Amino acid sequence: MIGDVLTLFKTLLDIVRLQKGPEAIPHSPVLFVLMVAAWMAVGAVVTAMIGELNQSDFAISMLLGVIALVIYAAAIVFSQKSTRVLQSLTAILGCGVLLECLFVTGYLSLSPILGKDIAGLASYLILLWSVPVEGHIIARAIDRHWYVGFLIAMAVFLIQIQVSTSLGPTDLATP
Repeated sequence: MIGDVLTLFKTLLDIVRLQKGPEAIPHSPVLFVLMVAAWMAVGAVVTAMIGELNQSDFAISMLLGVIALVIYAAAIVFSQKSTRVLQSLTAILGCGVLLECLFVTGYLSLSPILGKDIAGLASYLILLWSVPVEGHIIARAIDRHWYVGFLIAMAVFLIQIQVSTSLGPTDLATP
């Protein structure tokens, strides 16, 4: 069991480093549900950790994540690769959890040294890496060049910003 978790962690880390794709993730509905739960838990921790965020921000953040997952799933299905949806969404969620954990670690370790504002900025750069990571995952899922996936991920990111600003002020803490 622990060996399986470590293997999954290493695989997710390799995907974050753009060295593997979603095909390296097991095709498992149980793993997908576990990644959804981990994603929600980490989102709750980020919301609790940042004093300016509240439950409304958490709900908006979760909604933005769901919107992204729906768009990514539609892109994969539209590309006639529907058998890859589960692995791809699991990879996106798992990498998102990993990046948010790095965000939390960076924020907590840098805040006492650099102050909350600079630590927050430095930590958000970690979360910004989720755009190329998601683009990489989508490109591999639909068998297209990396820039196609990156353009899809950028479009999703811009849609998330639009939805976020239309719903009210919030921080984009969820990839």
